Amino acid sequence: MAITLKRQLTEAEKSQIIARQGRICFATGHDILIGQTVQFDHIRAFADGGPSELHNIAPMCETHNKMKGRLPLEDFRVKLRLDDFFSLGDALTLKHLLDYLKQKGDVTDYGQNVVVQQTEGSVQIETQGGKKQTYTLYTCPTTGWKYFYATLPVELLDSDDEDNGQMGLQPRFLIPEKVFELFRHFQTHPVLQPSIGRIYNQRILLFDGQHKAASLLWTGRREFECKVYLDPDTRLLNQTNISAHDKFSQTRFYSSIMVSKLGSVFGAEFETYKNLEDGSVKSEAGFMKFLERDPTQTMTKAERNKLFRSYLYNSVLEDQENLAARFVSNGNRGTDEKPLTIDMLNRSIFASFLYTEPVDDNMATDAYKRDKEIANNVALMNMLHDLALGSWNHKAGPGDGNQRRLERLFRSKSIMAWSELLRDAVRGKLELQDEEDRARPFYRDLSPDDLERIKKMIERLVHWKQWSSPPNSDIDRVLADNKSEVKDWFRNNGLTTGYLMGANE
Repeated sequence: MAITLKRQLTEAEKSQIIARQGRICFATGHDILIGQTVQFDHIRAFADGGPSELHNIAPMCETHNKMKGRLPLEDFRVKLRLDDFFSLGDALTLKHLLDYLKQKGDVTDYGQNVVVQQTEGSVQIETQGGKKQTYTLYTCPTTGWKYFYATLPVELLDSDDEDNGQMGLQPRFLIPEKVFELFRHFQTHPVLQPSIGRIYNQRILLFDGQHKAASLLWTGRREFECKVYLDPDTRLLNQTNISAHDKFSQTRFYSSIMVSKLGSVFGAEFETYKNLEDGSVKSEAGFMKFLERDPTQTMTKAERNKLFRSYLYNSVLEDQENLAARFVSNGNRGTDEKPLTIDMLNRSIFASFLYTEPVDDNMATDAYKRDKEIANNVALMNMLHDLALGSWNHKAGPGDGNQRRLERLFRSKSIMAWSELLRDAVRGKLELQDEEDRARPFYRDLSPDDLERIKKMIERLVHWKQWSSPPNSDIDRVLADNKSEVKDWFRNNGLTTGYLMGANE
């Protein structure tokens, strides 16, 4: 319910507020038309110490006053603006927010160039306007890197995103709920830690603390406490930052963002290794040994293996030909518009069709089939897109039979179970007998005929009659069970390897 005033306004007071502020809804600034009800509420909530004086009261349309629930009016207005910002996409960073606020006139500029003059024990930062400020310079006892602390205006700050092919250190995208929660928190609580950045190409780029900075921007803050590195080792700093946001973090971050970041880092080092002119045979397994011998590497073997798998996943999902990638959520959970997640694919399609161990094949010979395997996985995802996922309609009502069929097909336990059945059917169709071949069914050249045979199996999969069962059928109960139970139920009801290969149910 909407927050109500502690006391009732008189008609004269209401007229005074409207005369001063107009018949304008405080939440969005839209006109409240003649004949529409004007309601009134606290700008700063009474429960938070806001007075019931006229200067703290604003007009609201009836619709928005109900929508805001128990949020203070100012918080609700910010939430509406946040919703507008996040409607721009689901892969937004602090840079996108700064640009949004600049376009809306909330900030005058951001990311301005600076001139850095380093002396013994201090550093001078000169802005575009000629203003100079000197800060004490500190040295990290572990790395020897130089850094300083400063309170910097938003005009000098930017997000450390990938730019013109240069690797950025920002490991994740903004999470709407986290930004809003911190916005409310920082209205009454101090900021305990500075945001962290580096100087690169005469710009100050923040790579840690972007949620903090984003939420503070919504509170009206325009100066930020920062710790800034002058000339760090980018690779080591990036590995440190990824670890801080992954295994050492108290919050579970968006897995696909970590995959993208890890994949991009690994890809760059992979290219360096492939181009080494040391006379050795270049292979994925050799590359992992190369990393193990690298004295600058701080990763464990488990971390390197995780990095390698991420590189492979990223190669499939970022392929420009992958039509299904747009249905993969950036979050740990699927959304109405994006039902698939990285974790779901890792446990299903990728687990069945993407060989994630480093191979010994010479990358300079035709025996190396990783590019073919990536292309085959993209082809498989495109078949699923064309025959099923492409018609996903999150706005369809509960009576829409096609959407009900797709929701069952792409449930987490469902896709995990049928992926294994499909893998076994593909092995059979391709007549893979050797153990190594069966372990990596797509690590090979597939002819157009091979792909067509696989497509026919996908067609049989998506047209299995149980997907189209009425609402509240047995399949809906079963899909909540574990994968083994789901797989057994599929087979007992006709979804078998033989069926996928062409046999009757």
